[in-house]
Amino acid sequence: MGRRALSLLIPILIIVATTTFFVSPSVATDAIDQTASITGNQTLVSAGGIFELGFFSPPGGRTYLGIWYASIPGQTVVWVANRQDPLVSTPGVLRLSPDGRLLILDRQNATVWSSPAPTRNLTTLASAKLRDDGNFLLSSDGSGSPESVAWQSFDYPTDTLLPGMKLGVDLRRRLARNLTSWTSPTDPSPGPYTFKIVLGGLPEFILFKGPAKIYASGPYNGAGLTGVPDLRSPDFHFKVVSSPDETYYSYSIADPDSTLLSRFVMDGAAGQVQRFVWTNGAWSSFWYYPTDPCDSYGKCGPFGYCDIGQSPLCSCLPGFQPRSPQQWSLRDNAGGCARTTNLSCGPGDGFWPVNRMKLPEATNATMYAGLTLDQCRQACLANCSCRAYSAANVSGGVSRGCVVWTVDLLDMRQYPSVVQDVYIRLAQSEVDALNAAAANSRRHHPNRSLVIAIVAAVSGVLLLGLVVACCCFWRKKAGKKRQFENTPSSQGDVLPFRARKHPALSSPQDQRLDGNRMSTENDLDLPLFDLEVIMAATDNFSEDSKIGQGGFGPVYMAKLEDGQEVAVKRLSRRSVQGVGEFTNEVKLIAKLQHRNLVRLLGCCIDDDERMLVYEFMHNNSLDTFIFDEGKRKLLEWKIRFEIIMGIARGLLYLHEDSRVRIIHRDLKASNVLLDRNMIPKISDFGIARMFGGDQTTAYTIKVIGTYGYMSPEYAMDGVFSMKSDIYSFGVLVLEIITGKRNRGFYDHELDLNLLGYAWMCWKEGRGVDLLDESMGGKPDYSAVLRCIQVALLCVEVHPRNRPLMSSVVMMLSSENATLPEPNEPGVNIGKNSSDTDSSHTHTGTNFTGTAIDAR
Repeated sequence: MGRRALSLLIPILIIVATTTFFVSPSVATDAIDQTASITGNQTLVSAGGIFELGFFSPPGGRTYLGIWYASIPGQTVVWVANRQDPLVSTPGVLRLSPDGRLLILDRQNATVWSSPAPTRNLTTLASAKLRDDGNFLLSSDGSGSPESVAWQSFDYPTDTLLPGMKLGVDLRRRLARNLTSWTSPTDPSPGPYTFKIVLGGLPEFILFKGPAKIYASGPYNGAGLTGVPDLRSPDFHFKVVSSPDETYYSYSIADPDSTLLSRFVMDGAAGQVQRFVWTNGAWSSFWYYPTDPCDSYGKCGPFGYCDIGQSPLCSCLPGFQPRSPQQWSLRDNAGGCARTTNLSCGPGDGFWPVNRMKLPEATNATMYAGLTLDQCRQACLANCSCRAYSAANVSGGVSRGCVVWTVDLLDMRQYPSVVQDVYIRLAQSEVDALNAAAANSRRHHPNRSLVIAIVAAVSGVLLLGLVVACCCFWRKKAGKKRQFENTPSSQGDVLPFRARKHPALSSPQDQRLDGNRMSTENDLDLPLFDLEVIMAATDNFSEDSKIGQGGFGPVYMAKLEDGQEVAVKRLSRRSVQGVGEFTNEVKLIAKLQHRNLVRLLGCCIDDDERMLVYEFMHNNSLDTFIFDEGKRKLLEWKIRFEIIMGIARGLLYLHEDSRVRIIHRDLKASNVLLDRNMIPKISDFGIARMFGGDQTTAYTIKVIGTYGYMSPEYAMDGVFSMKSDIYSFGVLVLEIITGKRNRGFYDHELDLNLLGYAWMCWKEGRGVDLLDESMGGKPDYSAVLRCIQVALLCVEVHPRNRPLMSSVVMMLSSENATLPEPNEPGVNIGKNSSDTDSSHTHTGTNFTGTAIDAR
């Protein structure tokens, strides 16, 4: 053989030898044995084509062995073998070693990862198989039977729990099956969040961020997790098993023939555990925790409990009071509560039951399987450290065993329905006082209807008399000749005023809104300023004092006699709905107190004059900054982000934390005022609506608001809710980021308004292009992108897909929050016109029978 022929043959022999070493089936298969391996782009595919196993490389260049869904687009990874040891030298190889271990080898044939040594001897038929449930299972004899399992991926979850997997502890095999988040969406290495079971008096699943507890599921009481009341679904079966050998949670698809795809994920970006289902070509999150502020671990401190249905959220258990009233009033509840009366540490103490509570964390409690509740009571009284006791197991409605807390009671929250009785140890005097109060309430309850009837009858008589008196008053007044002075003003539509001699607060008996809307000072619960006081403070409503003009009427800057600067809104004669707005705003905002809501100081009602007196905002409204070429440069990203957060907190207060639920209906840049420290305050509640009870939506035949900010369902059909405000908030966030009006921005080439343009940039991965080019300072680009994503979630076309404000605040404030991918924004009408607040414009345009009154 010639030298040239030999030189050509050697490379061929090398290729053949390499190919022989990495034997792999030529067709798709679901298993490998000791004679086969996979390398490079080769994969295993489960028999039903649901899951696929192979090497993958997220953006960043490192390579891992993982399992993902083969039956859907994209690469949703559910398990990673070598998450702590990525391949640097590629391609990698997966094979089965002679001693029965799975090995990942790098290009230099060095072992990067291996499964534990098998607990049973393998035969020549041993194989590793990828099943349709997503489990990669090593069988000692290739049968796949439970008895032959030598190793399985289900015992070593990463960040995902699939149907049939167990989350918990196997004490016999010393296995801890935890979920640990990815470091980032492109880095599968273990991240800061871990969701795992913590054993103790009663087992509980706890979410950790590093060593810190973030959320707890509530103790398992035999019937369920006391902090997860909604662990039910017609599509899934859930179970928690607690035995001496193992304790775990798992779930399964209710219909065994269903093709439903579901996964339970420790989402590091959101700091949440979430359950996803694959619907309509995308993953949809329909269950997640923590869900609301009351899910935050230990939200209200020791002996405090959280109730999402009340404001403030935190209260003390019966017989306890805030440890620091000052901190408590500032909503700093970490210090919790202290006993009102000290215990006697003996039989003289008593117990008070609470029954709508998530059980306190019980991992440090003591469980007595053989004691009855009465025996548990006696054991608690005999222990000076005992704080409370409860049944340990209530499955089937029967109490079995008990659990005793000798530590502070933490992480309690109240639910609308009964969960389980918890007996709180109190001084007997406290128990007697609580019993007396309860008895008094029961004693008066039967007569409640009679009291209501009497009150209603008396109120009716008084109201009738008041109406008759007012009719006589107004009839007499209409017959008199009125004396008016001319007011210096360039606004010819402003109602004239009648001078008063005494610059003091008006007498309540002299005040009326009008013939149809009567109110007294007690009704408004506000100071009533005398007209002459307002006249003097505004220099007779001079043009120099005027600082703005809205649909309500002109706004003046005024200085009272004590030097206090205030803003005065004066009702315009041409404001057809101004009387209603005035009444509405006074009644609503008088009930509200929040750092991010403008404060109403009083009002002035004098004949036909109606004025509102507010705290003065030295930096005017937000639109005077973000839409001004010069002032925009002053708003660095940090300031803009704080403005966004302030607006979000104010809106959260209106929707969820105030005494009444308020829907603003006209949230926009001009209705956000800035104080001297650039703290944003939501203003103008003239068209706001109060929701009561469980009301979540309402309908109006006359849509009032501002084009560009109105949600599609409100503009087109007159349907409004909290989600309408959230849509407006999303628009406002994009305006703050870009410095452009939603209605003023219009790309003629692409035929897009600001929402459409933002959506296009987001889809193309160019979100940072939206950032205002004139903004000074160095922005935090991750925060910018987070705000854009939240804004796009808020402006989704379907209200049900928009997040609640509690979720918005959490997503904005958490750097590690995992945010859902937004869908295309809802259609926003009126995109070519610039926004103006000069007056109400009756467009005469009808949408599905709904009249539009745009501002």
